[in-house]
Amino acid sequence: MKSGHADLPLHYGKVPPWLAQRMSLLGGAIVEAIILEYGRKVLLSKLSDPCWFQSLGCVLGMDWHSSGITTSVMGALKGAVNRRAQELGVFICGGRGKYSLQTPHELIRIADKLGIAGDDFVRNSKLTAKVDNAAIQDGFQLYLHSFILSVDGDWAVIQQGMNTNNRMARRYHWHSAYVQSFLEEPHRFVYGHNQGKLLNLTHKDARATKQGILSICKEDTGKIINEARKIIMPSHHDVRMKDVNLKRLGAVLSIVQDRNISEMEDLLLLEGVGPRTLQSLTLVSEVIHGTASRFDDPARFSFAHGGKDGHPFPVPTTTYDESIQLLQEALNKAKLGFNEKSIAIKNLSKVAQQRENDFIPNNNFDELIQQERAQSWKYGGRTVYGKAQAPKNKMTQETNVQLSLF
Repeated sequence: MKSGHADLPLHYGKVPPWLAQRMSLLGGAIVEAIILEYGRKVLLSKLSDPCWFQSLGCVLGMDWHSSGITTSVMGALKGAVNRRAQELGVFICGGRGKYSLQTPHELIRIADKLGIAGDDFVRNSKLTAKVDNAAIQDGFQLYLHSFILSVDGDWAVIQQGMNTNNRMARRYHWHSAYVQSFLEEPHRFVYGHNQGKLLNLTHKDARATKQGILSICKEDTGKIINEARKIIMPSHHDVRMKDVNLKRLGAVLSIVQDRNISEMEDLLLLEGVGPRTLQSLTLVSEVIHGTASRFDDPARFSFAHGGKDGHPFPVPTTTYDESIQLLQEALNKAKLGFNEKSIAIKNLSKVAQQRENDFIPNNNFDELIQQERAQSWKYGGRTVYGKAQAPKNKMTQETNVQLSLF
């Protein structure tokens, strides 16, 4: 399973209503189909795979490489899934910005309905956010947090961070089935571009650093503050005075000692322990204990329904609606015991896989894209800039060259 990180260009703007409605319908149908055929555990496993999630966004008509896939897909799924959560057995909490802060309240409300304890889920939600925002300091500030919970007690988390300096976004995926420890490689796979050195306290080689941090939290606060003052020099990891708030560091150390904190998870969950404080503690730990803390650090599905910005071609709304209708009809018939269409849809993936195994690339890619764009008006093609127009050249309209990538 490829659970982990994904880096995407930072895109702004909103999904137009005509696409958002279709994304919700098709996304909801896809979720139902997966649950019906394979179960809720497989659904959570797929959501925790950044490559699969990216492919889902492409199938739903988002731009294949856009950061907006995360926000839009989770928004579409939350609207569709939560309307039928009792039936599907899956609930989606949180979201972007202020909605992410509602996650604990949503989890408690759902847990009360299900008759289960919600405190553990709230703790897991907070910990995943703290780990990706503080224990892993890679230049991305979290702004989206989605927590997917099943009635079986399994959960997955999809959250995204923003780096405004290089206009990139990074997505983090979690799945409860693979989390043995929140602070030792909880992401099964790291997926993204290498952007240089980072602070990663979840790396297996950071065990000594974490033990060192816990140790110094028990030492004399005055001594630790003095050590912190010594290392606040531009030449040391480029840490400057503005990066380290010594007053806050002292206050956090006092609280830690009063509560006798002995686990890194509990330390992370303390109010006031953010990226800067944890960075300070890590640097002090390096000085005192000599530990190391810095370690080195998927678009074919977009051809299903294009992309809202016209890449690789405008969203063919007629085809999109046919996909929704076909999938919903197959789901309805499957519930009644008629599985022919459901089996046919499943077999499509087998055929595609076989074709992929036999694939021999040629030079038709650019011509194929041009053909799709030229014929987009026939299928209700649409982008955020408007509806696709028929080519003015009559001969171009009548020409229908059949191109293939094979």
